[in-house]
Amino acid sequence: MSYDLFSPCRSAAFPLFYIYPSHLEAHTKHQTVKKEREKRIPWARREKFHKSRVRVSAFLRLQSRGCVREEGLIDLFLSDMSMVAATSVGKDKLSSASAMVGIDAAGKYVRYTPEQVDALERVYNECPKPSSLRRQQLIRECPILSNIEPKQIKVWFQNRRCREKQRKEASRLQTVNRKLSAMNKLLMEENDRLQKQVSQLVYENGYMRQQLHHTSAATTDTSCESAVTSGQRGQQNPLSQNPPRDANNPASLLAIAEETLAEFLSKATGTSVEWVPLVGMKPGPDSIGIIAVSHNCSGVAARACGLVGLEPTKVAEILKDRPSWFRECRRLDVLSIIPTGNGGNIELIYMQTYAPTTIAPARDFWTLRYTTALDDGSLVICERSLTPSTGGPAGPTTPGFVRAEMLPSGYLVRPCEGGGSMIHIVDHVDWDAWNVPEVIRPLYESPKVLAHKATITALRHIRQIALELSGEVSFTGSRQPAVLRTFSQRLSRGFNDAVNGFVDDGWTLLSNDGSDDVTIAVNSSPDKLLGTHASMALFSALGGGILCAKASMLLQNVPPALLVQFLREHRSEWADSGVDAYSASSFRAHSQFGVPGLRSNTGFWGSQIILPLAHTVENEELLEVVRLEGHHGFNQDELLLSRDMYFLQLCTGVDENAPGACAQLVFAPIDESFADDAPLLASGFRVTPLEPKTNAPASTRTLDLASTLEIGSSGSARSANDNMNSTGTRSVLTLAFQFAYENHLRDSVAVMARQYVRSVVASVQRVAMAIAPSRLGCSQIGMKQANASPAAQTLAEWVSKSYRAHTGNELAQGDCQGGGDGLLKLIWHHSDAIMCCSLKASPVFSFANQAGLDMLETTLIALQEIRIESVLDEAGRKALCSEFNKIMQQGFARLPGGICMSSMGRPVSYEEAVVWKVLDEDDSPHCLAFMFVNWSFV
Repeated sequence: MSYDLFSPCRSAAFPLFYIYPSHLEAHTKHQTVKKEREKRIPWARREKFHKSRVRVSAFLRLQSRGCVREEGLIDLFLSDMSMVAATSVGKDKLSSASAMVGIDAAGKYVRYTPEQVDALERVYNECPKPSSLRRQQLIRECPILSNIEPKQIKVWFQNRRCREKQRKEASRLQTVNRKLSAMNKLLMEENDRLQKQVSQLVYENGYMRQQLHHTSAATTDTSCESAVTSGQRGQQNPLSQNPPRDANNPASLLAIAEETLAEFLSKATGTSVEWVPLVGMKPGPDSIGIIAVSHNCSGVAARACGLVGLEPTKVAEILKDRPSWFRECRRLDVLSIIPTGNGGNIELIYMQTYAPTTIAPARDFWTLRYTTALDDGSLVICERSLTPSTGGPAGPTTPGFVRAEMLPSGYLVRPCEGGGSMIHIVDHVDWDAWNVPEVIRPLYESPKVLAHKATITALRHIRQIALELSGEVSFTGSRQPAVLRTFSQRLSRGFNDAVNGFVDDGWTLLSNDGSDDVTIAVNSSPDKLLGTHASMALFSALGGGILCAKASMLLQNVPPALLVQFLREHRSEWADSGVDAYSASSFRAHSQFGVPGLRSNTGFWGSQIILPLAHTVENEELLEVVRLEGHHGFNQDELLLSRDMYFLQLCTGVDENAPGACAQLVFAPIDESFADDAPLLASGFRVTPLEPKTNAPASTRTLDLASTLEIGSSGSARSANDNMNSTGTRSVLTLAFQFAYENHLRDSVAVMARQYVRSVVASVQRVAMAIAPSRLGCSQIGMKQANASPAAQTLAEWVSKSYRAHTGNELAQGDCQGGGDGLLKLIWHHSDAIMCCSLKASPVFSFANQAGLDMLETTLIALQEIRIESVLDEAGRKALCSEFNKIMQQGFARLPGGICMSSMGRPVSYEEAVVWKVLDEDDSPHCLAFMFVNWSFV
């Protein structure tokens, strides 16, 4: 059966429908017009038009019922039209107009005038996140904002912060994208070069196979003689290939410069040296760059490649000023400059570098530096030593220095699209390591040391300056970044001068007291080191000078960064307050300072406060002011200790992402005024890691090098090397302390300085033993230290007995047949952190189990320096104060869970804290015990 759609249906099962052709045509036309309109109107506008039409229809229905007034409909219509108009503008106009249109908390659109936006922007520049009181004050002070509610202003600031965050993120992503693009281009070029080299090697390999096949068929005596003769011809003196050249002849020096340029480029962008990546450097787009070191080549070499936001000419200017960033450079003299025809220049340079320790001489260089531009717009600064082998003059020798050789090295600076530069750095040096003791020879034979000391330092310095100039790095205070860098350079240079003690600076050695462990040197004319103005301010009319006590020692299984960080944060573990007071008083105007040591009292000061001053981008270098709080003296002898002391301190090498770098802590006393030209007598520590040896037995953990080693003595070097641990890492610790003295007190100050340095060495050895990892584990080291004291066993018994008496439960579940030793082991290995603190006005910790030491991130030695106030947060301190009377009366209390801080500043969460009063044998209060249950780092 079929049905006609255009005729009535005669069946009763279907209703009657009449669809006329005119209706169908009208419907089709309407759909066509609607589709054409939808094509012209964007989807966002269609959706908003639809929503506005629905809302207007709803308001019309409500108005017909008398629920809303006519003004509400008009406001709704205008707000919808403004919303649609905002969506119709372009992206640029939308972003600029977004500040003039906002949404309040109720979802209502608010339009701001340009004057209102300007007023809000001025406040935003001063305070991006104003408080509610500040917003109300803004409304009162600005009449143009009187018609805007505080909630609407709050929403405007929220939107403004969001837009600022988006802009910064977009800028950061653009920088990362540009860096990745440059790195990708670099890697593609390197890949092309390697492919060409592989093709060349394959061709040469096939050619050599053919030659070997032909020579094997004809092995006569004549051919052998010819082969030997040719080999002898090839092994002739290479000096004949490069005859001596005249230093006064520019053509001869230009030939050497062109050879240096070719060899440098083969190292910077080629494979003339076998490069291997430096292990431990942080990868990723935010890293400093690509770092590699040499493998099986003459001397030591390091290579780096990175992107910085500076133009090539500015980068070249910074790199050529080597003393500004290379801390090991003592002196750099440009003896002559010879311009070349291609727009470059040739410089003859004499450079001196510091020795890293007290038991090796310093090095100097006589080099030729060539600066030129390549065809692609890149700048090249290459350098090499002038030696008889290169055909140039070697230059005169200097007493006290060992002549080292700089193999072709330098910098390739390539401009990048969109600004910035790609830098290639190559350092290749032969330190002449045969005249240093064998035990420290790895310092001169390790390319990693060279990479951290020179190559990475140069790249970081340029990157730091680029970020400072771009405004991405902000500094607090009135001093500019250049002034702060000057302070860091002066501290490093002063410490290096003290360690080396050059004769031309005025240093002379004093006779020792029969032991060679500490070297004493004096400088009677410190004008060259500190300046005339500083010397006049330091010394009285009686005359004076500077005395330096220094020593070197070998450490075993001690990470340099960890040791320096501990020495920085726990000064009372090694410093003497009397000596610190003597040093500080020397730099106070019109201060009569005497011989220290009579009031020696380690840990005398109330606290150490570190005030951050500046830091580099990657926090590998920290400049700070240390304030040691004194106490109020009651007699004449304590007058010197009644004032606070200030030290300017530089800490480097504590970056966890750069293993193998040298760590250093240098400080100098300063006056409260802290002037820019203040004299700085630098003292401190330097810990340099050594490459591990695998062919020497172990006997001791630390060894004093100055007492057993002499420069050039092979026998003493061999005996020291026999004492090395074959399974652990080694490092050399160099420490030097400087003191100002008056002439009539020189001998007394020398005796004091020698004793003080010996005490510091003993303290550092004790700290090194505590923080060094052991084969048996750190917990067994701490357990061994705890068992060594009978007082710890007695304290464990008191803590357990008091906990049982106050709570009715056992603190440690287990077998305690070992008596005090067994109970101590159970408490030591308890899963919760158990600590004991003294009952004083300012309580400090006296004992902690292994979990407690892990939670506080400290050791048993440094535990006594930590106060309970520095561990608990504000809520924890309030809870403890509120429950203190209950603890003293009832014996114990339970504190709610919260957050506390470790000694390293890391937040630690805990479920609850149980505090109880520990009673001694006479049932007298001895201390308070804390148990932090289920703690973990946040």
